[in-house]
Amino acid sequence: MPRMRSSRFLPLAAWLLPTLLAVSCASTSGTTTAASAPDTVRGASTAGASPTAAPGGGTTVAPGCGVHVPGRTLHVVTTTTQLTDFVSQIGGDGVQVYGVLKPNVDPHDYEPSPADLDAIATADVVVKNGVGLEAWFDKTIEAASPAGTVVDASQGVPLRQRPSEDASAPGATEDDPHIWHNPQNAKQMVANASRALVAANPEGAVALAHNTACYDDALDALDASSKAQIDSLSNKKLVTNHDAFGYYVDRYGLDFVGSIIPSFDTSAELSATEIDALVAKIRDERVKAVFSESSIPPKTADAIGREAGVRIVEGDDSLYGDTLGPAGSAGATYLDMETHNTRVIVANLS
Repeated sequence: MPRMRSSRFLPLAAWLLPTLLAVSCASTSGTTTAASAPDTVRGASTAGASPTAAPGGGTTVAPGCGVHVPGRTLHVVTTTTQLTDFVSQIGGDGVQVYGVLKPNVDPHDYEPSPADLDAIATADVVVKNGVGLEAWFDKTIEAASPAGTVVDASQGVPLRQRPSEDASAPGATEDDPHIWHNPQNAKQMVANASRALVAANPEGAVALAHNTACYDDALDALDASSKAQIDSLSNKKLVTNHDAFGYYVDRYGLDFVGSIIPSFDTSAELSATEIDALVAKIRDERVKAVFSESSIPPKTADAIGREAGVRIVEGDDSLYGDTLGPAGSAGATYLDMETHNTRVIVANLS
C-alpha cells in the first residue's frame, strides 16, 4: 500500500512526522457508523455525487478518508450540523457524535433540551462554532457544567465584518459568524476540532492526523471547483433569503446585492420601505434570481421575486445556509452542501 506524504501533516502535527511516514492510506465504497468494527475503513461520499447516508443516519466520509482510530471512543458534542459532519469525518470510528442542532434547524434562536444538557455534561469534547452564532450556548454550558474540553472552532479564522445592527452604535461593526462558507475557514475549524480529539485520545493521534489531512484535500478540491465554476459567470449578482453567505461571496468574487432578511439573525424582517428599495435594486442591477434557503420559509422571497419579475429559486434547489440538510438530501454533508450551492447559483445566474 502507498505511504502517506508527511508534508500534508505539517500544519496539524509536525511532531508526528516520524510515525506518519509509516501510516498507509485506504479507501472503500461501503459505509459504517461511528464506533464500527476495528480495522475497517468508513465509506465515501464524493462531492457532487448523490450523498449516501450511513446506517443509523450517520454522515458519510470523503473519499479515501476514515482509517480506523485506535484508543478509546470519544463522546463528542457539536453545536451545529456542519461541526457534526466535520467531527464525524476526522474522528471516524473513534467518536460518537451528538449533534445539538439537527438538519434544517435555525441555530440563531435554538432552545436547548434536557437531553442536550445531559450530553454536554458528560461529553469528552464539546465543539462550538463561536463568533456568537450560538447565542444560547454560554447559558447552556453554565447549566450543564461539562467535564470535557470546550473547543471554539472559530479560533484562527479570519473574520469578516459588516455594519452593526445596533442603532445605538452608529458606524460600529460586528463579526459574521457564518464562517464555514469558505472552505479554507472550514479547514481551520477542522484543525481546531482535530487537536482537541488528539488531546483527548493520544493513542489515536496518527489516524486522526491522517483523516484530517485527507479531509483537507477534499476541502481544497471543493474550493478549487467552486472557484472555477463561479469564475465562469459574467453576471455574479446575488440576492439570498438572509445574510449568511458573506464568506462565500468574498471567497469567490460574487456581487452581493442584498438579502430578504437584512441580518445575520433569521428572525429580523424588512420594512415595507426596505422591501420596495430591494425590489428596485434587483430591477436596476438586472439580478437574474432570488435564492431561498432550506431552513427559512420562502414566503417573503417569493413575494419580492414576483414583484421584481425575476426567477425564484426554492424547493429542492434552495441554498443551504445555516444548516446541512437531512440524510439523503443534496446537502447531507458539508461537501455536498457547498457543491449543491455552487451548482444552483451557477445554473441560475448563467
